Amino acid sequence: MGSATREALASAKRALEGVSAKDALTAATQLFEAGRVIGESAQLRAALADPAADAAAKQSVIGALFSGLGAPAKSLLTGIAGSRWSTQDDLLAGIEEIGIRAAAVSAGKGISLEDELFAFGAAVSSDAELELAVGSKLGSPAAKAALVRSLLKRASPQTLAIVEHLVQQPRGRRIGELVRSAASIVADQAGLSVATVVSAVPLSAAQLDRLRAGLAKQHGRDLRINQVVDPSIIGGLRVQIGDDVIDGSVSTRLTDLRIRLAS
Repeated sequence: MGSATREALASAKRALEGVSAKDALTAATQLFEAGRVIGESAQLRAALADPAADAAAKQSVIGALFSGLGAPAKSLLTGIAGSRWSTQDDLLAGIEEIGIRAAAVSAGKGISLEDELFAFGAAVSSDAELELAVGSKLGSPAAKAALVRSLLKRASPQTLAIVEHLVQQPRGRRIGELVRSAASIVADQAGLSVATVVSAVPLSAAQLDRLRAGLAKQHGRDLRINQVVDPSIIGGLRVQIGDDVIDGSVSTRLTDLRIRLAS
């Protein structure tokens, strides 16, 4: 991420603080829709991401093209467009992230968007045909959105809005990456990090609590644990927090040992 993008994203996050919880879901949905419109137009993307273009001129374009947006979404999108972004993809990613954060702001107590997102990702990843249907480049965005709606009938409207957008504008990412990224953004909006813990057998509640406490102390912030059971690792744990991976699995140690013996 370039310095321009970091500054633009920080500015957009500050602007989001002024959006109320009751307006945030509508703002999120409208930002997602606007992001898809911008993503489908190479000319519009280039104009809005051009670092040499006048900020007021870019904001004027937003005002003309997206006059139907509600005030919160329009204000957020205008601010995003007026900022400098390192690349066109960073601009789209910025719109998407602020949309996800807005959805998180709108979620009430008792709704765990991270859990819903991970559950959806796990269900899709475990079914090759379903994963292909959701992630294939050949499928139409509308068909993918309809499939998501049929799969997420019991999910919160926030999770539905996020996943519908992700499958319609994946930007080259697989469904697992899409869901993990969205869950991490949702957790960060709540001041948390997400740790994906892979073990050969399910961990007990007490084990998860100890692990959470240890990782939180190490990383300096509270964590949400996403537990994945994978018998192929044989034993031990593999933990991923953002880009950091702690691999203490037996399968990895055995692989390392075989490499050392063969060298």
